[in-house]
Amino acid sequence: MSTVNSIHHIVINTYRREMTIPEKSSEELYRYIWGIVRNHKCVLYRIGGIENHIHLLINLHPGVSLSSLVRDIKQFSSKWAKGNPLFPKFSGWGKEYAAFSCSYSSKDAIIEYIKNQREHHYGTTFEQELKSIVEAEELPWDENKLT
Repeated sequence: MSTVNSIHHIVINTYRREMTIPEKSSEELYRYIWGIVRNHKCVLYRIGGIENHIHLLINLHPGVSLSSLVRDIKQFSSKWAKGNPLFPKFSGWGKEYAAFSCSYSSKDAIIEYIKNQREHHYGTTFEQELKSIVEAEELPWDENKLT
């Protein structure tokens, strides 16, 4: 029997980081994305964000690639949101995304981090936040990756 634990913190920004996810409608978007994650047999621990980006903490099913899951989240939720009057300014997701593997022991701390996105962003921009996460993971930062 195979045992797999593949937890990932995923960050997806809106096209050009525009503020196109209204706070009052964000739960509808999150529920839609949860359905996509569930259809891929993955577990969504938490989703949250602000008007220009979202964070997801998921446990990836061993038969699903991370890139295909994110592709489907972006493709299907973008089509859904563009046709939904709750998201009148939504023009899609950015071309790139960020994803970081996580240990099970860090899961609760990341869940709390995602829950507190609105408060967190009173003092920092999305760009500052993402750069901080990327650098904490000891990955190279490239401003050109922000689409």
